[in-house]
Amino acid sequence: MSHYPSYYKSDAPANDSNKTFVIALLSLLLLIAITSAAHAHETPAVHSHDHNEAVSTNTVAATSNAVREETLLAQDDTLLAQNKQSLTTPANLAVSKGDAIEQFVAADFTKRQTMLNQWPGSVESLDALVELIKNDELYQGNGGQTYLLNSEDELFTYPAKQLTTEWPSDLAQVTLTNTLHSALVFGQTKVKLESNDPTQRVQAVAILADNIEQLDPVLISTAAANEQDDDVKTALSILQARIDFRDGDVTKQIAALTVLADSDSPQVLVDVKKALAADNIDPVLKSALLDAEDSIEQRITISTWIGHLFTGLSTASILLLAALGLAITFGLLGVINMAHGELIMIGAYATYMVQNLFQAYFPSMTGWYLVAAIPVAFLVSAIIGMIIERIIIRPLYGRELETLLATFGVSLILMQLVRMIFGAQNVEVSNVDWLSGAYQVSSSLVLPFNRIAIIGFTIIILMLLVYLLNKTRFGLFVRAVTQNRQMARAVGISSARIDMLAFGLGSGLAGLAGCALAQVGNVGPDLGQTYIIDAFLVVVVGGVGQVWGAVLASLGLGVSGTVLEIGIGAVMAKIVLLVLVILFIQKRPQGLFALKGRFVD
Repeated sequence: MSHYPSYYKSDAPANDSNKTFVIALLSLLLLIAITSAAHAHETPAVHSHDHNEAVSTNTVAATSNAVREETLLAQDDTLLAQNKQSLTTPANLAVSKGDAIEQFVAADFTKRQTMLNQWPGSVESLDALVELIKNDELYQGNGGQTYLLNSEDELFTYPAKQLTTEWPSDLAQVTLTNTLHSALVFGQTKVKLESNDPTQRVQAVAILADNIEQLDPVLISTAAANEQDDDVKTALSILQARIDFRDGDVTKQIAALTVLADSDSPQVLVDVKKALAADNIDPVLKSALLDAEDSIEQRITISTWIGHLFTGLSTASILLLAALGLAITFGLLGVINMAHGELIMIGAYATYMVQNLFQAYFPSMTGWYLVAAIPVAFLVSAIIGMIIERIIIRPLYGRELETLLATFGVSLILMQLVRMIFGAQNVEVSNVDWLSGAYQVSSSLVLPFNRIAIIGFTIIILMLLVYLLNKTRFGLFVRAVTQNRQMARAVGISSARIDMLAFGLGSGLAGLAGCALAQVGNVGPDLGQTYIIDAFLVVVVGGVGQVWGAVLASLGLGVSGTVLEIGIGAVMAKIVLLVLVILFIQKRPQGLFALKGRFVD
C-alpha cells in the first residue's frame, strides 16, 4: 500500500500538531490497554452452561453406544437432537396459567397417572414436560405451586415465568417413579400417534424404539394397520422387524434381518453385534447377521460423513460471516483492524439487548426478536465502526503497524466497556422457537435448524454484498477507490467518505456475524477473540479485498479443519491447518485471487 502516504499528503498534511496528536492518542490507548488487561486478569470471564453447543456438535454424528435405559425412558430421538439450551430463562415455554404442566405438578400419584394416560393438554406441552423432568428443572413449592429452577440456581415462577428471590421453604423437585416414567413415555407416544402430523407419528415410533423392552407388539401391529403415511409405515416396519429379531426364532430373525439391513440406526447395529457375540449361532443366521452388519455399518458411515461435511459447511459459513467485513476494510483501506472481533461481539450484545427489550415490552412477540435484532446489530456495529474510522484510523492511513497497535488498543477498550456494562460473565441469548430442534434425515443423521439457518443467512448476506459491490453506485465507487485511489479522486469521488462508509459496511457485516453466532454459542466479552485469527486467515488465503476468494478460503478452512479433527483431534488439526496456510502463503503471497488495478501493489 505504498500509494497511501502520497495520497493522504494532499488531504491531511503531516505537521507537528498531527504527530503530537497521534503520539498522545497512542500513549493513551496503550495506557488504557494495560489497565484493562490487568483488570481482565483479575476478573476472568465465567462461561455459562452451554447445552446448545454440545448438542449441535453431537447431533450430526452417528452414535454407536448401547441405548442407555434410564435416559431414554424420558426422551425421544428428536429431543436428543434439539438445540434448545438448558433453561436459563423460561421464555421458551409459551404456556398460560392453569395449563396441563401446572395441573400435573399439583396432582397426586393417581391423578398424575391418569393425566399421562389421557393427557389434557397439547402434544407440545407434553414434550415440554418431558424436557423439564429430563433436565431436573421442574419443582413444586408451597401449596402445590410450580417453579422452574435452571442450571444457574435461578428460580422462576410458573407459568408467569418471572425470576423470584423468595424461595419456598419446602421447595421439592418433581421426580417420577418407574411406573410414572413408563406412563410418561407411553403417554407421550399415545398423544403423538393420534396426531394428524406424520412427523409427530414418526417421533412416536422413535420413542417406542427406545423402549422396545417394555413394548407391547400388539400396539405396533395396530398402528401399522391404520397407518397411511409411507415414512411412518417404514419406521413401523423396522420396529416390527426389531421385535421379531428379539423373538429368538431363527426363521423370524433371518426374515427380520432382510428389513434391518436397510437401516442406518446405531441401535439396530448394537442388536446385530450382540447377536453375533452369542455362542452356537446357526450358520445361516450368522451369514445373514454378517451381511446385515456390513450393510448397516456402511450406511452409518455414509451418514456420519455427510454429518461431518455439514458441520464443515456450517463452520465455513460462520468463518465467512466473520471474514466478509474484514475482507472489505482490509482490502480497501489496508487497515489491520484488530478490533474486528470486538465488532462481532458488539453485534452479539446488540442481539441480547433486543431480546431483553422484547421480553420486557413485547412478551407475546418474543419468538420474533431475532428478526428485529438483525438490522439493529448491523446498524450498531456500523456506527461504532465509522466512529473508529473517523477518530482513530483516519490519521494513520498508510502506516499499517500503527493501525494494528491502535485498533488493538480499541479492542481492549471495547472489551473492558462491555465488562463494565454487562459484567464479565457470559449472557444468555435464547434460541427462537422456530430455530430450535433439528431435521432428522435418518436415524444417524440429524441437522440442527439453527445451523441450517446460519448457512442460509450467510448465503443471503453474500448475495446482497455481491449485488451492492457490483450493481450499485456505491459499489462502483468502492471498486474504483480500491483499484486506483488517485484516479478515483481525480474524477470527483470523495475517497475519504467512501473510506468511512466502506469501513462502516465492514463493521456492520461483523455485527451480523455476531447476531448469527449468538444463536449457536456463548455471548461474552471474549467472543470476538475466538474468530479474529480465523477471519484474518480467510482474508489472507482468499486474497485481500476479494469476496469470492474469502468464500473459497472459508470453505476450504472450514471443511478441511472438520475433516482433520476427525482423524487427529482438534489441537493437532489446528496446528496442521496453520502449517498448511503458511506453506500456501509462501507459494502464493497474493492469495487465491490477486487484486487487479493499475495502482495496486
